[in-house]
Amino acid sequence: MAMRSLMPWGRDDSRPPMPAQDRQGGPFMSLQREIDRLFDDFMQAWDPRSPTGSTWPSVEVADTDTAMTVTAELPGLTEKDVTLSVDNGVLCICGERRQESTDASSGYSERRYGRFERRFSLPHGVKEDEATARFQNGVLTVTMPKGAEAPQGRRIPINTETQH
Repeated sequence: MAMRSLMPWGRDDSRPPMPAQDRQGGPFMSLQREIDRLFDDFMQAWDPRSPTGSTWPSVEVADTDTAMTVTAELPGLTEKDVTLSVDNGVLCICGERRQESTDASSGYSERRYGRFERRFSLPHGVKEDEATARFQNGVLTVTMPKGAEAPQGRRIPINTETQH
């Protein structure tokens, strides 16, 4: 077999298509799926919207005059899989989705597993010690009320001394 026939741009398109049974399964299709998954995982690490990228899980942040609310989509997780913390004005949502089965012979999975961590800088005036969290139907909602706004900066007049 010539190396040129393995390259997609050097392929002879007049050859008959692959038999149907080879397209649906077998060791070569399994290898192809694994290679596709490897490249998908690699490329999704650069995509900020991907589950393996830094912006998973998907969140909504609402910052009003009275409270800051962070809502995170965490399907398939429970409150025991998630940890919340607030430190130095930063809210951290951490957790892990564990793989349920390790039986590789049953097929393949497109679900994502592993650790995740999202951090959010909190605006001035948020009462960190009064934060509440609710987990319902795979959605985590963290609400932090706001108190008095931080003191606003002020302009300081500059006096000039005149010498007599």
